[in-house]
Amino acid sequence: MNTHGNLTALNTIVMREISRILRIWGQTLVPPAITMTLYFVIFGNLIGSQIKDMNGIRYMDFIVPGLIMMSVIQNSYGNIVSSFFGSKFQRFIEEILVSPTPNWVILSGYCIGAIVRGLMVGAIVLVVALFFTRLEVKHPLITLLTLFITALTFAFAGFINAMFAKKFDDISIVPTFILTPLTYLGGVFYSISLLPPFWEKVSHFNPILYMVSAFRYGVLGKSDVPIGTSLAVMILAAVILGAYSSWLLVRGRGLRN
Repeated sequence: MNTHGNLTALNTIVMREISRILRIWGQTLVPPAITMTLYFVIFGNLIGSQIKDMNGIRYMDFIVPGLIMMSVIQNSYGNIVSSFFGSKFQRFIEEILVSPTPNWVILSGYCIGAIVRGLMVGAIVLVVALFFTRLEVKHPLITLLTLFITALTFAFAGFINAMFAKKFDDISIVPTFILTPLTYLGGVFYSISLLPPFWEKVSHFNPILYMVSAFRYGVLGKSDVPIGTSLAVMILAAVILGAYSSWLLVRGRGLRN
């Protein structure tokens, strides 16, 4: 397939993914907005009024970057794992596989769709946050870069989950038992400097900590982890998961059984 054909195929997959997100907006966009509003009310207003500040930052302001990152992570992951597994379950992925569409086009198309949903929900959560607090983004480039790399990383992770999944229950195991605990323990609601030394060291093995810290640095100018370390870990995670996703697609893992 030539370059024009590749771009046409990529555009087709991306447009299908975006239309799916918008068609069922009541499931893809509204629930995260409601959930995050509850987080702001409960953790920000009620609990935050007792905590006052975290590392010299008003608690409401402190949790905003973490909640935005939580929404980006959950939705970029959830979009691709449900969409790609759905294509396997309905067996129309086979039509794409027998076509001359390159694997990188297939992977890129689904990942772009996941990134779009993640960023859309992140933007919605930011709008919700503006009703509770006012933020001034300290480092816009780092903020945008962190959002993109995070959404891409968890798009790859969701794709891997979808490749291995054999039934619908399989696509909920990782989000429930791995992704959610790592997110809550990634410094969304607290600074890891408050933890005992042992648990503070353990927290550094959580990749989500680096994503939340980098985004918090971009927005507030403060972070639990040096920004260089955070970016390096994020890029490494994206490269590893991206390479593994490509390898699984080339091997046809879970597609040609």
